[in-house]
Amino acid sequence: MNKEISRGGPSFSRIVAGCMNWGEWGVNLSSNEALHLIEGCLEHGVTTFDHADIYGHYTTEALFGKAMQGKSELREKIQLITKCGIKLVTPNRPGNSIKSYDTSTSYIVNSVEQSLLNLNTDYIDLLLIHRPSPLMYPEEIAEAFRKLQKSGKVKHFGVSNFTASQFEMLDTFFPLVTNQIEISPLHLNPYIDGTLDQCLAKKIAPMGYSTLAGGSFFSKEPDARVKRILSVVNKLADQYDVTVDQVLTSWTLKHPSGIFPIIGSTKINRIQSAVKALDVQLTDEEWFMVWEASLGTEVP
Repeated sequence: MNKEISRGGPSFSRIVAGCMNWGEWGVNLSSNEALHLIEGCLEHGVTTFDHADIYGHYTTEALFGKAMQGKSELREKIQLITKCGIKLVTPNRPGNSIKSYDTSTSYIVNSVEQSLLNLNTDYIDLLLIHRPSPLMYPEEIAEAFRKLQKSGKVKHFGVSNFTASQFEMLDTFFPLVTNQIEISPLHLNPYIDGTLDQCLAKKIAPMGYSTLAGGSFFSKEPDARVKRILSVVNKLADQYDVTVDQVLTSWTLKHPSGIFPIIGSTKINRIQSAVKALDVQLTDEEWFMVWEASLGTEVP
């Protein structure tokens, strides 16, 4: 079942399919394979798909759009998220001479126009500014958001990788519905730097990427910190008769801010496993067992 990410905001599936690895930066799916994956996600209740213009050196959105050709009935069943603002040095963008950020009104609007073409859609459900630029003018970002909202090309707006103060600053110029952040037992910063506190105060659910720490928990040679965490997670997995990834996902889901985990796998069984994690309910003490293992010491 889908859930609102904020008051009056979009409703997304509690598990979000991350598309970064679908193309050149990952398994390089064919359009038929991508369609099969889209349909497989829908079968398991995953209706929300997370993109960024830069994925696959600006090619992965188009892969997704090609997969959707001739399947217009699917558009009503899914929610599309994309991000913009990062400029990569790549043959696909010959005018970019250095990796940098651009959050000007014209750049944001032009990026969305291209994403709409790539994704083969008339609108985007949620647009995020991918990274905060030290040179961003909030008025210009807000102007772009207003134009895109008025035209119906984008329904809702948010940010990614913003600090609490950066979020607060932009939110005063235009209402934001989420902050997409890195979060996992190996990346605890959002729990203590005010990011999740702000989400709770504003009743905005964050989106979490790299919730499995980029595969660190499945490494053949895990470091000492990962081993400590796994020693706890493996016991919990046995106790609940679930998998390690399900315990880790349930750990992220437990936070009261209502984090929406983004699952970057292209394997249906992994996505299905993440959905099943919604049924795993860790106790507070079990949650703190993972926290303590990550820190290597008990809480103060």
